[in-house]
Amino acid sequence: MTGHGIERIKNTIPHRGEMLLVDRVTRVEPGRSLTAVKAVSGNEPCYAPLGRDAASADYAYPTSLVIESWAQAAVLLSVWEAPNPDVLTGKVELAGAINDVAFGVRAYPGDVLEHRVHLVKAVGETAVLGGETRVGDREVLRVGSFVVALRDVTELLPAPDRAPLKV
Repeated sequence: MTGHGIERIKNTIPHRGEMLLVDRVTRVEPGRSLTAVKAVSGNEPCYAPLGRDAASADYAYPTSLVIESWAQAAVLLSVWEAPNPDVLTGKVELAGAINDVAFGVRAYPGDVLEHRVHLVKAVGETAVLGGETRVGDREVLRVGSFVVALRDVTELLPAPDRAPLKV
């Protein structure tokens, strides 16, 4: 399989370990579209609570993780030409609104999620993206719009003269 593997992904976005939910970028047209894949495995951390004797358990991949995986593909497209794998310096990606989300079939261990993302609009350092996730010819997820904003990390730090909030 051609494309960009895990090292390119890790050098583009800050996600690591169990929170990195994209395995490979198979196609990218910077500023236009991106296709990425994520293989669902029965060894995913989300299945650990089911235990060894979970014969009747529902092994459907959680929809929240499908959305997160698709969103990581969207972030990859939005920062492909200006990567920053470090959330402590430079520009960081902030997820904004996600709208017009529809769910189709469920994904299961052994399935390969194919995330298709396209740029709807870019204004300054904010991108609006849309797309879908498929397993073969079956639609798993459709996203009408997802907002990603880039902000300098220094804008997100508390002001030095402000006392922390007490709870």
